[in-house]
Amino acid sequence: MPEMKNYDAQFCGNLAIHQTNSIQDYGYLLVADKQTFEIIQGSENIDQLTTKTVQETVGTKLQDWFSSSDIEMLGAEVAKGERNRIPFLLPILVNGKAIPVNVLLHVKKDMLILEIEQEDSNPPRSFTEVFKEVRSFISTIEHTNSLEEICEASIKEIRRISGFDGIRMYRFDKNWNGSVVAEEITGELEPYLGQTFPASDVPKQARALYTNNPYRLIPNRSYIAYKLYPVINPVSNGFLDLSDCNLRSVAGVHLEYMANMHVMASMSIRVMVDGKLWGLISCHHNTPKYLSNEHRSIFEWLSMEISSRIAGVTMQETLTESTTLLKIQAAITENVFNKGSIVNGLIDDENQNLLSLFKASGFVVSINGKITSEGAVPDEEALENLLLWAAGKTSGAVFASHELGEVYDEARAYTDIASGVLVIPTSNNGSDFIMCFRPESIKDIKWGGDPNQAINFAKDGLKYHPRNSFKIWLQTVYGQAEEWSRLEVEAAESLKNFMFDFQSSQQYN
Repeated sequence: MPEMKNYDAQFCGNLAIHQTNSIQDYGYLLVADKQTFEIIQGSENIDQLTTKTVQETVGTKLQDWFSSSDIEMLGAEVAKGERNRIPFLLPILVNGKAIPVNVLLHVKKDMLILEIEQEDSNPPRSFTEVFKEVRSFISTIEHTNSLEEICEASIKEIRRISGFDGIRMYRFDKNWNGSVVAEEITGELEPYLGQTFPASDVPKQARALYTNNPYRLIPNRSYIAYKLYPVINPVSNGFLDLSDCNLRSVAGVHLEYMANMHVMASMSIRVMVDGKLWGLISCHHNTPKYLSNEHRSIFEWLSMEISSRIAGVTMQETLTESTTLLKIQAAITENVFNKGSIVNGLIDDENQNLLSLFKASGFVVSINGKITSEGAVPDEEALENLLLWAAGKTSGAVFASHELGEVYDEARAYTDIASGVLVIPTSNNGSDFIMCFRPESIKDIKWGGDPNQAINFAKDGLKYHPRNSFKIWLQTVYGQAEEWSRLEVEAAESLKNFMFDFQSSQQYN
């Protein structure tokens, strides 16, 4: 019985990608003591900016490179406590000449990290000009009423601003597989709309980094990686944690992954909902492509707006579902009260509210050893065995499964009727239940390449490579029903509490 496998590879998830100890070549990095502003570490390419080698730069102070007024401004920011990604446009002093640079300051517990990039070739626009552009997009998504519309509008706007050859919106499922839900591509890029990519493509430590960083830019996968000097950070006595740094170099396996996708540049923008990573907007280009600080700042802004709108629509969908369930649940409890019986209140319900409440195809009520059913349910012998199994499984709690055959072998004989089960105890005696069923819903998943080949180890067992094909790999999943939603399970809990109270009251009447 083919089933959905968890592709969140343990090996990929353990790689220390935040401690690469090197940076990409589109910028420079300095680390300074938080108290004295003495430079204690730097990237080996700093001489391209300062004309001094990194060995000569380490031991100097930020005061040697920035004006007293700029140092005072940096000091004021440092005094505010630990923070990340504070942007500045400052002149760095090189041989008496002021060279404008963009600085991204990270204030850590015991040190300062400065990411430095040379000033963009195009002069920065005014805030009013940038706001006008962003506000136009905000107005567009404010009038969207579905996730599909938001995703489509978002990738169109980001492609218009950025000029990337391809933009795709990925949405993660509960197992962190990412499905392409919207796509805008041109040129030689392959279409991936509707395809699913395994969780190992964005392993857990990479997902964790996106909770800190709104975007990730790789302007050229053939970049030169510049190491940090000294190798060991003198404050942490280990490799420097580059989790919050844009310039952090990339694991070789990811660069190989990009090569296999035939892209030279990429940028990923996070989408956050309720403090969790909901998805990614993935940008690809066939040739190297550098994005200015201004554009990246706009995308950081858009990331927040897109996330906010998706969160709003998701919340509205949840509220609508919750209201519907509460209305149906009220009708069920009223009918049980009016009939004075759980069985009669559910079975004689002309509106079939229990089936509607849980989108079930059938249910059984077992009270005091008597089994009554409605709709499509397993045969009597199968039900009796299933109820015995449930009595030992639930321990008085609601139990929900959308793949019953995986936890109860006998259920594999009737997946067409009961691949999904929702067990609701109606009393505390451990043998009275309401049991709702959902039939098998066969799913075809179009994977972007064989997910079983996501990571391939070389013969030495040390070197590894990503899959080199993204051709559709079709997987058919059997034995699963549509999953019970969180709100449905909560409704089942509420119904259980009502049934307990109703049964108790009946005993004293």
